[in-house]
Amino acid sequence: MFGQFCFKRFVTISISFLFLLSVSPLLAQQTVVSGKITDAETGDAIPFANVIFKNTSTGTTTNFEGQYEIATEERVDTLVVSYIGYIYKEKPVQAGITQVINFQLSPDVVSLQEVVFYAGENPAFEILRKLQSHRNVNDRKNLEAYEYESYTKTEIDINHLTEKSLQNKLIKKVMEAVDSVGRVTGDDGRPVIPVFLSETVSRMYHRNNPDLQRENVIKAKVNGVGLEADSWLSQLTGSSFQQYNFYNNWMNIVDKEFVSPIATTGRIYYEYELSDSTYVGNDFCYRIDFFPKSEQDLAFNGTLWITQKEYALRQIDVTVDERANLNYIDKIKIQQELTLTPAGAWLPLKTRVLIDTEEIGNLPGLLAKFYSSNRDFVVNDLKPGRFYETDVSVEELAYQFDSAYWQEHRHERLTEGELVMYAMIDTLNKTPVIRTYATIIDTIINGYKPVGDVDIGPYLFLYALNSEEGHRFRLGFRTNSGFSSHWVLRGYGAYGTGDQRFKYGAGVDFILSRTPWAQISVDYAHDLSQIGVYAEDLSEDNYIFYAGTFFGDLSRAYLYDRSSLSLFRQLPIGFSSKITLRQEKFNPLFNFAYVKDPIDQNAILEDRFTNTELMTEIRFARDEEFIQQGNRRVSLGTVKWPVVKARYTLGLENLLEGDFRYHKLEGSISQDLKMGFLGTSHYEIEGSYIFNRLPYPLLEVHLGNESLFYSTAAYNTMNRNEFISDHYVALHYQHHFQGFILNRIPLMKKLKWRLLASANVLYGGMREENRSILPETDSQGNPVDGFGFLDHRPFVEVGYGIENIFRIGRIDAFHRLTYLDNPNVTKFGIKISFQLIL
Repeated sequence: MFGQFCFKRFVTISISFLFLLSVSPLLAQQTVVSGKITDAETGDAIPFANVIFKNTSTGTTTNFEGQYEIATEERVDTLVVSYIGYIYKEKPVQAGITQVINFQLSPDVVSLQEVVFYAGENPAFEILRKLQSHRNVNDRKNLEAYEYESYTKTEIDINHLTEKSLQNKLIKKVMEAVDSVGRVTGDDGRPVIPVFLSETVSRMYHRNNPDLQRENVIKAKVNGVGLEADSWLSQLTGSSFQQYNFYNNWMNIVDKEFVSPIATTGRIYYEYELSDSTYVGNDFCYRIDFFPKSEQDLAFNGTLWITQKEYALRQIDVTVDERANLNYIDKIKIQQELTLTPAGAWLPLKTRVLIDTEEIGNLPGLLAKFYSSNRDFVVNDLKPGRFYETDVSVEELAYQFDSAYWQEHRHERLTEGELVMYAMIDTLNKTPVIRTYATIIDTIINGYKPVGDVDIGPYLFLYALNSEEGHRFRLGFRTNSGFSSHWVLRGYGAYGTGDQRFKYGAGVDFILSRTPWAQISVDYAHDLSQIGVYAEDLSEDNYIFYAGTFFGDLSRAYLYDRSSLSLFRQLPIGFSSKITLRQEKFNPLFNFAYVKDPIDQNAILEDRFTNTELMTEIRFARDEEFIQQGNRRVSLGTVKWPVVKARYTLGLENLLEGDFRYHKLEGSISQDLKMGFLGTSHYEIEGSYIFNRLPYPLLEVHLGNESLFYSTAAYNTMNRNEFISDHYVALHYQHHFQGFILNRIPLMKKLKWRLLASANVLYGGMREENRSILPETDSQGNPVDGFGFLDHRPFVEVGYGIENIFRIGRIDAFHRLTYLDNPNVTKFGIKISFQLIL
């Protein structure tokens, strides 16, 4: 019995073993699927998308390049891909084999449904609270310093090419040119025309407390329609301009303030939903979806992943769509992946940004893509403050390289489409009609038309019509970097058909150093102006307004001969200095006279004078950024610090025929204030004090605006020459509410109008010693044009208005609150203006 039992057991085991051997290949066979998930409209990768076998719990997420790989031993037949903001998609799968399946997801234009919360607190809130409590460890701002190598790729395409826009003559010629190389299309099948593609390798340096940054561009490959390889645009394609820190409560994007989804006040603006928990790399993370409570607020839709261990932001994907109160933009998308540093803080590993602009009329849109990848991180290696004096520096051999360099230093390979784009841009640059249009666009933007080594312009000053000159014609030039990288020659000539006078000017700049910037300039001009209009104060910040001062009725016009010698130097930590020696001969074209010494009974009436002065100026702008455009340095403005200026002027009597000795102090402070959901403000406080007796053209002639058009450089309810001061202080304030109020009014929010408010306050006066030198008549007995001055009361005007009317219009209403009894006073006025704003 025992033997039979043993035999039976052996047979049973053997049969079972043979059965297992026969079926084990089937059990061991896996279904393995890999592929890439992309946006069906833009062709861009979709990182962090959910990939799952249908009716199973086996799933994964795509990496930053939109790639995935998923495997299972279960019997499956369908793969499902989904991601917030997109229509989910299914595709069939062959079980038991390895295969590649790519997906193109279409954006979901249907509004997000409301999130319904049941009794108890939203579980996402506890995770967000812990993220906030760990902010002082995880935020990169808690590092003393950090640096890394950055590879940045920028691409700009013309997109949204409809059948109608393809009938445009220029677009037709462009398509003919690019079709000779190949056609690039989006996944929607519509053609795309590349106009710019760049790659940059740089070393980024950041320092906190104070906040300083420097980018050293090592190599830059810039291909753009109408651009040179060493274009100034290469300074804007590096990593400096792709810095996004979501730990900041407010983020500046396209010059607008967006509230971060992990802001300390985020629950005021966002709805949150804890939707999943999953591994991102080796980090187990909570996934939280979010969207704005008000769809027109400057806020994001998207998803963020927070690590369970550190409660740190691991990766984030955010989108702004066309419903937000923005102009000309269909979509903004930012995707970022972060990595942990040995010091505990997290730094951006990869960042992808997409900005898609809308069609305007029959014009196509633009699609801008920015990608940056960082590696070789070094933390808390503190550099001295002087190291950060230059915001962006470019290596001398940055534009010299071979293909082997990019193959070695690219953080990822170019796609086949990007390789074709390089060839297409080269072809477009060789097409005559494209070069012509590129020159026209460059002329519109810069105001000058390049002709070899010389630029002709500026075109805004080519023609004017005014009461003194009649028709005024002017032609000017300046040399560019093709002529010299150190010398700049410039000049102009003008002629008035009414006064039949020639006017002219010439100047020379010599660039002593580019790092830090230092320049010496010599200028001479014989021209016409009017009292209260100072070219050096208006030409840079109010270029259009200055050109407009040559039109219409010129108030108290005069001819001048002005010579100057100046030296400018950039100093450390945001300081700069300038010293100027200037002589000006004043020849009035209106009834003017003054008594140089009113105590002298035999004093002769003077009707012209020569003023020689020495000015020293210091300027402080802590976080101002600059780019070098050929032989010019262009400011990109400050981020958060104010701009402070101080100037001392010494009048030099008897030197270079100078008639006066005097002392003058001037100062100003201005700043843009980011005020979150309340909007943005700008203020400027300025003042001056002249210590000596001077004729009133050398005092402060406050600029009044009697035109229909609004100007920030003038008082908009003040008449010209209404007030002149020898000492004053003034406040200029503007607040832009963005969509803060009108976004919440149902019938108004669709218009995307924006409210604004403003105020101008001027307090000052005129001492008796300066009033007494103005006689009633000149030496010919003609009555002398007088002036008004402030008493103990301030001049005050307040305004309010609406901007973004039809996207470009602005209307301001102003109320004058003081000096209402003055002659010809405008107590209430309407001003209009036009501006292109996002």
